[in-house]
Amino acid sequence: MADTRPVFFFDIDNCVRKKVHDHMTVLIDDYFMKHLELDQEEAFRLHQEYYKTYGLAIEGLVRHHQIDPLEYNLQVDDALPLDEILAPDAQLRKLLEDVDKTKVKLWLFTNAYVTHGQRVVRLLGVEDMFEGMTFCDYGKRPMLCKPHLGMFDKAMSEAGVKEMKDCYFVELTATDDSALNCGKAEEIGWTTTHLVEEGEPLPAIKPCKNQIRHLEELRTLFPQFFKTS
Repeated sequence: MADTRPVFFFDIDNCVRKKVHDHMTVLIDDYFMKHLELDQEEAFRLHQEYYKTYGLAIEGLVRHHQIDPLEYNLQVDDALPLDEILAPDAQLRKLLEDVDKTKVKLWLFTNAYVTHGQRVVRLLGVEDMFEGMTFCDYGKRPMLCKPHLGMFDKAMSEAGVKEMKDCYFVELTATDDSALNCGKAEEIGWTTTHLVEEGEPLPAIKPCKNQIRHLEELRTLFPQFFKTS
């Protein structure tokens, strides 16, 4: 029998822990300084330029500087001290446990490489809560990442969902690209939720219809996906 459940896509890094992004920014800037022989100010500027232009800093590095993306992954994503940043998140796990898996499929959706995604969910203690993961494959060309349409197509194909109306997506504001990702997802017909954590400024223009301060609000937004008891 065909699986006709809708799919709820969760961004890994930003949606579950902003601190990961903050640490990664430092490592990316260090990589730019070391490998492109830039000072800190220019490294930060170029990093942000590539991020906004391509969705990932690594895409600009591969296009314009011929760096080895898998080596970059070792020195940036896989070098993050995640054991010091992340710990099992009981509240997140309870939220995911309360989702009725007979009604919706939970799927991870990240611009990181697979090794980083696997580490994050393992350390948070939620790796068994998701049925799969769509990640940016650093070893392939062209390199697909959000907010490019091809990345959303890839996620739908891998998660086994055919209709845009059956796609739900939540991502947190940590950088400007998060708003771009949410805007693109809603533009193509996904039901999109922008998570802006407490203490973070609300965007001047909402990138999508739904905007929340905490993942717990998903219970109210999408009660049809949660167990009633």
